Amino acid sequence: MKIYFDTHYFVLEYNTLEFRNGGFFMKKYVTLIGCVLILAFFAILYTFDLKKNNSSNLTHVTVAEVTHSVFYAPQYVALSNGYFKDEGLDVEVILTSGADNVMAAVLSGDVDIGLSGSEATIYVYNGGEKDYLKTFAQLTQKDGSFLVSREKIENFTLDNLRGKYVIGGRTAGMPEMTFEWALREAGINPKKDLTIDTSVDFAAMGGAFISGIGDFVTLFEPTALEIEQQGYGYVVASIGELGGIVPYTSYSAKISFIEKNPELIENFTKAIQKGLDFVHENDSKTIAKAILSFFPDTSLNDLTDVVERYKSQDTWPKTTNFTKDSFDHLQKIMMASGAIDTTVDYNSLIYTKD
Repeated sequence: MKIYFDTHYFVLEYNTLEFRNGGFFMKKYVTLIGCVLILAFFAILYTFDLKKNNSSNLTHVTVAEVTHSVFYAPQYVALSNGYFKDEGLDVEVILTSGADNVMAAVLSGDVDIGLSGSEATIYVYNGGEKDYLKTFAQLTQKDGSFLVSREKIENFTLDNLRGKYVIGGRTAGMPEMTFEWALREAGINPKKDLTIDTSVDFAAMGGAFISGIGDFVTLFEPTALEIEQQGYGYVVASIGELGGIVPYTSYSAKISFIEKNPELIENFTKAIQKGLDFVHENDSKTIAKAILSFFPDTSLNDLTDVVERYKSQDTWPKTTNFTKDSFDHLQKIMMASGAIDTTVDYNSLIYTKD
């Protein structure tokens, strides 16, 4: 195929040309294929430019999540179903293990929003930080960990923990404090009636248990299910059911960021609300399918089982609203563990749209 020009236009030909009246003219025909190729080329350029413009219209937001768990299913639903994009947001989630590390990332400006235990914002506030964090949306309302036993126990009760060695969570972290709260409610002294090891890093707790340390361990999903399937232990209790309703995991941001970006905060919250609506309106398998891409090492059947565990214990709140009653309960748990000795006013740390 060749391209020929005169002063007004160009033509494409597969066969021969002849010169006539000062210009080249096609002797036989203009190929349609060439025209189609040119049109396709410009269509591709237009599509690429359109996608680029659409992407540039989204506001980029970085979120530090304290751990990667099915526990946060509504968030992953919001990502996979495009709820954030519907609200004009391009959300990037970064794994930042440990609530203290999440707070540090937000305070330093490395990320915009933190997803962690709500207790972390209280520690930052009590530490005297001027541009402290406020919570603006709740994602979970119960503890997400499960108690795993090395031996199979029929009709388990917390009394079975007396005299035992348990790998617990980080000292002053919500998983550990909720576990200790549940023990006290059952009349068990967590400091005297059993041994709780809080020295093991959160990400290494499952591995430590597999290696032979401890009689019990508290684990999030899907790790607890994996331990069961590998034959190393048995899930005997849900810490979430034992600990009751509490604003367990929530989104927070610095005061300065919230004040500068009220619309962003509102739109982010709307997307999370859509995620919460989805998990309440659909069955466990449908939810599992929606978040499967975020857990590539877990089969759909296993993921469905994990979602069902969380769904059946009413893990996710109906709304993102962070109530005063749940905030007060959170601080009771913290005071009982010795993490704080005075409470913080609800309005100081909870952001509500005026």
